[in-house]
Amino acid sequence: MLDIQYIREHTKELRQGIQNKQMNPAIVDEVLRVDDQRRLLIQQVEELRARINAHARSLQGGRPSDENIQIGRALKEQLQDVEPQLKKIEESFTNLMMQVPNPPAHDTPIGKDESENLEVKTWGTIPSFTFQPKTHDELCENLDLIDTKRAVKIAGTRSYFLKNDLVLLDYAVLMFALNMMIKKGYTPFEVPWMVNDDAMWGTGYFPWGMQDHFQTQDGQKLIGTAEVSLTAYRKDEILNEKDLPMRMVGISPCFRREVGTYGKDSKGIFRVHQFQKVEQVVYTVAEEDRTREMHDEMLGHAEELLQALNLPYHVLRMCSGDMGAGQKRKYDIEVWFPGQNAYRETHSDSYFNDFQSRRLNIRYRAKDGSLKYVYTLNNTVAATPRLLAGIIENYQQADGSIRIPEVLQPFIGKEIIEARV
Repeated sequence: MLDIQYIREHTKELRQGIQNKQMNPAIVDEVLRVDDQRRLLIQQVEELRARINAHARSLQGGRPSDENIQIGRALKEQLQDVEPQLKKIEESFTNLMMQVPNPPAHDTPIGKDESENLEVKTWGTIPSFTFQPKTHDELCENLDLIDTKRAVKIAGTRSYFLKNDLVLLDYAVLMFALNMMIKKGYTPFEVPWMVNDDAMWGTGYFPWGMQDHFQTQDGQKLIGTAEVSLTAYRKDEILNEKDLPMRMVGISPCFRREVGTYGKDSKGIFRVHQFQKVEQVVYTVAEEDRTREMHDEMLGHAEELLQALNLPYHVLRMCSGDMGAGQKRKYDIEVWFPGQNAYRETHSDSYFNDFQSRRLNIRYRAKDGSLKYVYTLNNTVAATPRLLAGIIENYQQADGSIRIPEVLQPFIGKEIIEARV
């Protein structure tokens, strides 16, 4: 949520920013229209209350006349008429404010879609094979590491069984990522997998992502990332500046409906309904420069993980049209998939300023005693099984076996997933 004062004072700039995100800027005009009505009603309510109080004070010490009683009654009736109008307008105002996207940062590339994202860095050497590299799904099926056919029978599309050494590799990646972040001073969390609607609205996944989330029969939503639970962790609380930045890392299953991706990445374990993720979330002070430093630092953590796994990747600065409604600035990391001869997304690194914290009412007391909203950031550390697919394709051997990255071998107790005879 944005500050209404910001919306009033930066209307033209905000409209342009929303349009750059390929969203409808008309929401700004609707907010301002309702805000004008709201302010007029607030003024009327305050004036009526003041008149009622002044009238009551004027009657102290004496017996009111019939005329005075009628005046007092008329004022209260006016207030009883206006207050419900104000309540209704306040509800409409809050609902509209929740629909205003966050404008992109000043240095975000302007573009319509992913084709206009900007590559800012590459790392690693694209592997050269003496054979035609296979895709991860073919390799895994040959090694009896996944079973999607039986999974689809019992759980529908985009479902999978991980089997044998791939189960161990899955947990090896997650534990390696979690341990790495703990060593960097992040507090580890296992988070709720089902949350109330206010956590989804608060983090900005609603209203824009309603169709992509599963829900229980009780109306709770299954999280698509630990970001939701961790960002909402200190909802309605006041922190102290000395405790910031607050660094958290969550590990959890994640669930997404993948609405709008029919027929896309339907093979293998790249785009699935259920996956696991280690996610970093940070609250920091309300300073843009400090937030940008933290944003780049969190990007570095993801890069460190990929470099430890020796996976070639590139970093993209996301253009305005390929960002979510709440994100100010965003990086994506895409790992090279030899079997697909393409880079594929594995990490997303975003900051929001106070967009999420206003919605969640998370503030801190600054050194000067004032109350400010924290700034929030998040980034993937490792998401499986998607990252497993990247490892399998990059570490495949001519005989169909898979070498295990050196840093993961202690978790698994072997160096190679042997080819089946």
